[in-house]
Amino acid sequence: MTALWQEAWAWVVAGLVLGALEMFAPGFILLGFAIGAGVVGVLIWAGVLGASLPPMLLCLAVVALVAWLVMRKVSGVRQGQAKIWDTDINEN
Repeated sequence: MTALWQEAWAWVVAGLVLGALEMFAPGFILLGFAIGAGVVGVLIWAGVLGASLPPMLLCLAVVALVAWLVMRKVSGVRQGQAKIWDTDINEN
């Protein structure tokens, strides 16, 4: 009998659950982990990742970080969106 974390479908389901939870906590944090879990599930199905947990968690972390950085770059604060205050309302 294999452990649940060795099953590809468990990783894909975890990715779907994390993706759904992103709607309640926006900020691309959970969405990055959802993408990472989905990728780990696909890699397990493809036979790229073995049955060992540490490589799976490393893959999850790396893919989640890259996904988060890409999403922040694509939809983050654009040039000129941030208001820069050069005067104070209390100054005369």
